[in-house]
Amino acid sequence: MTKLRLAIVGAGPAGIYAADILLRAERSFDVSIDLFEQLPAPYGLVRYGVAPDHPRIKGIITALREVLDRGDIRIFGNVNYGTDITLDDLKRHYNAVIFATGAVHDSPLDIPGIDLEGSYGAADFVSWFDGHPDVPRTWPLEAQSVAVIGNGNVALDISRMLAKHADDLLPTEIPDNVYEILKGSPVTDVHVFGRRGPAQVKFTPLELRELGELRDVDMILYDEDFEYDEQSKAAIASNKQVMVIDRVLQQWRKREVGSASRRLHLHFYAKPLEVVGDEDGRVKAFRYERTEPDGEGGVRGTGEIREVEVQALYRAVGYFGSPLPGIPFDARHGVIPNHEGQVLRPDDNERMYGVYATGWIKRGPVGLIGHTKSDAMETIKHVINDQGNWWSPADPAEESVENLLRERGVEYTNLDGWHNLDAHEQALGAERGRVRIKVVPRDEMVQVSNAVPAQAD
Repeated sequence: MTKLRLAIVGAGPAGIYAADILLRAERSFDVSIDLFEQLPAPYGLVRYGVAPDHPRIKGIITALREVLDRGDIRIFGNVNYGTDITLDDLKRHYNAVIFATGAVHDSPLDIPGIDLEGSYGAADFVSWFDGHPDVPRTWPLEAQSVAVIGNGNVALDISRMLAKHADDLLPTEIPDNVYEILKGSPVTDVHVFGRRGPAQVKFTPLELRELGELRDVDMILYDEDFEYDEQSKAAIASNKQVMVIDRVLQQWRKREVGSASRRLHLHFYAKPLEVVGDEDGRVKAFRYERTEPDGEGGVRGTGEIREVEVQALYRAVGYFGSPLPGIPFDARHGVIPNHEGQVLRPDDNERMYGVYATGWIKRGPVGLIGHTKSDAMETIKHVINDQGNWWSPADPAEESVENLLRERGVEYTNLDGWHNLDAHEQALGAERGRVRIKVVPRDEMVQVSNAVPAQAD
């Protein structure tokens, strides 16, 4: 029987779901799948892109772990595509490759002052508080008043992490260095700004509710933002999610405020204009134009300019994909150009046979886990149907890839290594009454992963 040797670059949800869907699919050939991940641990943005106090994420990780723990997918962690293994290597050892590398950098916000000291991208902050091994261990939390630009779930995540008291994060897997720095934060006010109105936000109800459950944090809303136009009223009446969001916001408007030590302000109808700096080049204020509904579901400027004093600013206006060596890249949208996951060459828009994409690098950083699964199903359908266009590898033996990585001195991790690291992190947590404490340094992650268990006497 024909055998498909498939490489998947990226061991986050997109890559793992693609592998699982292919293994379960009806097909006329055997399958052997290798996952390549640049980090020593799997799960991608589920481990390194979501705030640690999200309980629902544990359920997603449990499902991903069950897929990997079946043992029918190999994983090579701490392997960087483009240096440790190249496209030519993949063609030599596999019939096809799926890129599932996600989107881990911030989209730009092109306004004056965005590069001032004290202005940050949300993705960098998320990587820091999630213990990503490739970012600095420190973060300058020195501001009393902070602006967050964006009206999506990432904006809520970082706003919650900035406003939440550090001790309330101890039940989570927050790294020690992150806890200590958050503990010393002098923040009193977090201001969240969105360009449109409350009925047009991109929050999901669950994430919004979590924001209102913070201890010793007042939710501050402004009556002027809730003079709904007909479009907003129609959205609330016809869309259950918008209706729930409105209900939550209306309940917050009725709360007594003034007794908490911290405040989280939600500002709507605010179009970013400028990050204002002081004489030392540091963030001093956020300047915006007040907008209003345009009657067609959008907004227009009113000409009214406002300014809020802040000492730090975070932009949470979306994630952006990164180019990969040898693979076409759409620099405008931050994705690999493709048709239903089949990668296209930029010069003639023709198929690049044997190369596929799934997840955010395929469609952009939108949608939840359900979208990631349907994405993978679409891509896998083409992988199966494209059998006549697969590569013909010169050396498809499974051990050939391990030999290649060893010859190049790549200290890769595998599934057993992840089990070692997973158990080690849980043990670190158990010593202090916590579920887990993440190991942060990359070299320590690799060392723990590849440690040989001591033999009993």
